[in-house]
Amino acid sequence: MKAVVVASDMITPYGKGMDTCWQGLLAGRSALSRVTRFATAAFQSDYAGIIPGLRYHEQASLVMQMLQALFEGVVMPGDAKLLLATTKGEIDLLELFLLENKGGVTESMLSRFITKVAGLAKVKGGGLVVSAACTSSAAAVAQAAAMVRNGHTDCILVVACDSVTEFIFSGFSSLMALDKQPARPFDRNRAGLNVGEAAAYALIMSEERAAREDRPVLGVIAGWGLSDDANHMTGPSRASEGLILAITKSLASAGVGSGDVGFISAHGTGTVYNDQMEMRAFRAVFTDCPRPVYSIKGGIGHTMGAAGLVEMIIAQRALRERVVPPTVNLKEVDDNARGWVSVHQQPVREQTLALVTNAGFSGVNTALVLA
Repeated sequence: MKAVVVASDMITPYGKGMDTCWQGLLAGRSALSRVTRFATAAFQSDYAGIIPGLRYHEQASLVMQMLQALFEGVVMPGDAKLLLATTKGEIDLLELFLLENKGGVTESMLSRFITKVAGLAKVKGGGLVVSAACTSSAAAVAQAAAMVRNGHTDCILVVACDSVTEFIFSGFSSLMALDKQPARPFDRNRAGLNVGEAAAYALIMSEERAAREDRPVLGVIAGWGLSDDANHMTGPSRASEGLILAITKSLASAGVGSGDVGFISAHGTGTVYNDQMEMRAFRAVFTDCPRPVYSIKGGIGHTMGAAGLVEMIIAQRALRERVVPPTVNLKEVDDNARGWVSVHQQPVREQTLALVTNAGFSGVNTALVLA
């Protein structure tokens, strides 16, 4: 059975709604800005992708505020199973307890968080948290598609979210991973990433149920692959073997060849090693000719556990609109990305597939093939 996406949306630093994010990316406009949510003087950078209007260290966590806005007026099937993808969930509630002695130490537990999300979305089909570093939501989409294909369920809601908090920001700063300027994926002068925050959902059904309920099909999750190169706690393998394996698995899962892929949505963090690792993998798999490659992280930052789902939704929009967005903030393409990555929109041929790749700490890699 095919796994199809019948509804999706997001809230990002561009604002609420997929259209808002899509138009910002197409315009080449970055939503990265200086952080005013907390003091940044002690950190490596003061840039991040922040959603306007969120209230920090209030009773409702940042991610719950995002999700409340996202699900306002949205009706989900009550029998949908829930996969919740996040790296830190309501970590700001733990900050609030430790710094201001408000609330309790258990308030930020992911087991509590998924119960809140299920109640907000009004789904009763049972749920599971997927936390696989910065591939969390891509892994959740892969799991959802596998459950549909294998007949375990015909309706799954994938929800993804992460927020920019002082704890998160300080962690990336301590790794010396932050760019002091807005992030520049695949740029010769790139100097690191900017963290970002986002929330997104995708309602995934079997093709049969979608047809029975007369739901529009936004895209097909045709294949998926996961791997771990086990190279380092935070650094990717210089040989790219983990991502190559994930991509190869995703193509085999979809029953297609590399020639069927028309463009690639890269993880593209803007760190030197990640961008090199991805380009090495792309060149190893796609040997016939370059494919249009882009990253959206110069627009919204690295949204951690939410990144894969946001990028999948944007890639599906690119397939429908038949246009590849530019890589925002790109000024001078790095030599090993030349001919692949562009500052301009690029056309997408009909009847093509998209590849979405993500990588995370511990060496985990995911790849999704979309139709």
